[in-house]
Amino acid sequence: MAWSTRQIAELAGTSVRAVRHYHEVGLLAEPERRSNGYKQYGVAHLVRVLRIKRLTDLGFSLGQIAELGDADEHPEQELRKLDTELAETIERLEGVRAELAEILRESTPTDLPADLAPTRARSELSEADRAFLVVAGRVLGPQGLKTYAEMLQTYENGPEMKDFDDLPEDADEATRQALAERLAPAMREIVVEYPALADLHADAPRGARHAQKTFGLALRDLYNPAQLDVMIRTEKLNQAVARDENAARKRS
Repeated sequence: MAWSTRQIAELAGTSVRAVRHYHEVGLLAEPERRSNGYKQYGVAHLVRVLRIKRLTDLGFSLGQIAELGDADEHPEQELRKLDTELAETIERLEGVRAELAEILRESTPTDLPADLAPTRARSELSEADRAFLVVAGRVLGPQGLKTYAEMLQTYENGPEMKDFDDLPEDADEATRQALAERLAPAMREIVVEYPALADLHADAPRGARHAQKTFGLALRDLYNPAQLDVMIRTEKLNQAVARDENAARKRS
């Protein structure tokens, strides 16, 4: 019994192109040829093509099959390794599905990290704030992200935050100072309610200094000069309040 290239491809459930490629990469021995020059394949060739096809269906590359050599009939060690890799892939894909479900359920954008994405649906974030969250997702550690997410999920923006988002870069001195004085109490309230924010960068993968530097660069890139000035003024006002409170405690 002898089969042509097309016949053996059909029997093996593959293509003529695949069979020819197996020859090219050295996985399938060249068969004898008839007097008319056509190849004639036998049972051994069919078994070999079926084995190659089975291994590729399981996930082996042709290069891996070539490395197996004569041990490809039952490469136990390689099969166990492949099984471990598949288990890891399944776990990763299950995580992706869970994340997709969260994104669809919350109608959140895909550019936000999983830990922070739900906050978009619960907080009125400006585009600058959302972009800042993307940066935060890249530099903060698990605990920092958790703290940040908890704060954003429960904190409700007041009208002063809307005024901050709309603040033009040419806002005058009086407008900036007035907005800072309105923002300061809200910022103090957040610090009191979420004390862990003080150590937000503590578990940053590349260190607190790197996280703080990255945040600083992001702030300068995302917010206009007037908004940055208001941030500085707000921080100074709260530092002054903290000093006064400390002094009062010492006197009492």
